[in-house]
Amino acid sequence: MIPHEPVLLDEVLHQLAIRPDGVYVDCTFGRGGHSQAILDVLGPEGRVFGLDRDPEAVRVGEELSQKDPRFCIEHESFGQLGAFLKSRQLVGRVNGILFDLGVSSPQLDDARRGFSFMKDGPLDMRMDPASGISAQVWINSVSEREIARVLYRYGEERSSRRIAKAVCVEREQNPITTTGQLAALIERVLPRRGSGHGKGKGKGKGKSKSKSKSKSKSKSRHPATRSFQAIRIFINRELDEISQGLSAALEGLATGGRLCVISFHSLEDRIVKRFFREGARVDPALADLPVVPDSALPHLKLPSRAIRPGDEEMCRNPRARSAVLRVAERVA
Repeated sequence: MIPHEPVLLDEVLHQLAIRPDGVYVDCTFGRGGHSQAILDVLGPEGRVFGLDRDPEAVRVGEELSQKDPRFCIEHESFGQLGAFLKSRQLVGRVNGILFDLGVSSPQLDDARRGFSFMKDGPLDMRMDPASGISAQVWINSVSEREIARVLYRYGEERSSRRIAKAVCVEREQNPITTTGQLAALIERVLPRRGSGHGKGKGKGKGKSKSKSKSKSKSKSRHPATRSFQAIRIFINRELDEISQGLSAALEGLATGGRLCVISFHSLEDRIVKRFFREGARVDPALADLPVVPDSALPHLKLPSRAIRPGDEEMCRNPRARSAVLRVAERVA
């Protein structure tokens, strides 16, 4: 098991520009690595609020709140950030908000949660096991066309139709109930490259280093990676949650407050990048007016470029290798 380690921790602390008496919201508490680090540099008047829809994460958060009265945890998804801020009268008063998107290491490492194709367990994938339908119910009940649509839309899986067809053939004989069963099915449809097929062809003469590197990446990626990602994102409505959470975060930030978002794949990062870019420019529809109204002026500025982990962190924590941190600051 890979020990839980918060990604880009030093970079997040630096970009949040933490004030000793500030108010901060960790919208994806997980196991509390980022929240604890913020508490460590806060003064006695500072506050940290954590949100998470995973009951196990909430349990860890409740233990932290008992030890440190400056911290409070709520069993909420970050899509509900707006309602949370209103209930706590925090709209326009928060100095920093953090989103660490995607599935956490403890969730991946627990086979019972059904997130990982590397460990056989029930095919669940829900961030909150008490809410919504499981991946098992979904994949055994929807149409072949819907499965293909989800795999392509949320996993950018080019072989989505072939996988969807194989799923429907399989479930007619045996319902698909475990992660191992689904992963094995996908691997039969999409065998790993370099698995012995075509052995002896081309001895490597004239191959460029970049092609060699690309092949190495293909070998290391399990064929089920994109499909598992797609199903998880769909089941948990993750992309909708991101859009809702970002809009609420903008309303919650005080002038000068910072918004930090860590994403792990292109679909997430695309939403964040677009939201930040649009917030940092004058509304194009009103930009040519002699006097641009306040509502059309930029409400964000971008204090840094996208930040990625260094070599040392990627060696220490391989799951950080695809992380991207983007930062925005609220302006008056």
